[in-house]
Amino acid sequence: MNYSFYTLDVFTDTAFGGNPLAVFPHAEGIDGVMMQKIARELNLSETVFVGEPIAENHFPVRIFTPACEIPFAGHPTVGTSYLLAQLGLAQGDQLTLKEGVGDIPVTVSLKHKSACFKVAMLPAVSESHLTERDVTELLGLDRNQVVRKPFISSCGLPFQMLELADIAAVDQADLNLSVWKNCFPDLTLSDLYLFSDDGDGQLYTRMFSPAFNIPEDPATGSAAAALTGALAAEQADTAGNGRVELSFVVTQGVRMARPSLIESTVTLLERKVVELAVQGQSVILSEGRYLL
Repeated sequence: MNYSFYTLDVFTDTAFGGNPLAVFPHAEGIDGVMMQKIARELNLSETVFVGEPIAENHFPVRIFTPACEIPFAGHPTVGTSYLLAQLGLAQGDQLTLKEGVGDIPVTVSLKHKSACFKVAMLPAVSESHLTERDVTELLGLDRNQVVRKPFISSCGLPFQMLELADIAAVDQADLNLSVWKNCFPDLTLSDLYLFSDDGDGQLYTRMFSPAFNIPEDPATGSAAAALTGALAAEQADTAGNGRVELSFVVTQGVRMARPSLIESTVTLLERKVVELAVQGQSVILSEGRYLL
């Protein structure tokens, strides 16, 4: 059988920027074992396999890293939705992806080469076992470059959120794998999302995921969603009552020479997060076939 696939750069409007993604738009007939082999062969941060539509504009998808299948990821959601619309497999500007976390509604703009999705799971924030000292040893930084104790946030995939003093500190960070292994002996809750916050919704980030064979990720929509949702919740007491929208712009991938831009809008109602949308652009880069 021949299976066509496309590669895209996601969360960018420029080829060779953003986060690379592979999508198989007609993956019927490929089993999970073969999907994992293909994802490992392509060796991108994620590869997406689209199944037969459940209904009009409702597509089941499976997302694989080189190491394993995951229930949700941001740049696969954005890139896959844009590709399905561009190929004419989805009609109009509204579609739904059925991912491991549930149905993800997406709005696509072909004119702007963008897609915007609402998360199926609102951010859940919890304490981290990491200390500020752990962060300095993990990243080779001074104590004054670490703003606060790390915390965990998840919209389906959990991330350790590590706030650093400024962009320079985020760029300076150099992950020590020996320390990382000691901090996470069973690899649980081991993805690290570094960020600096200018206080005006502008965030600068990097993401390390050795457990998924991803040394560094140029754009991580799921982490951006989890982070901005958590930060919005922290601002809830000063946001006032009624319906309030907080906007964030997340820059990632600069240190890798793959600059990415992730936009997030968090809606608060009576000081609680009730909706979270992530938006980004995509560029279709290549087309190929697997001969299986």
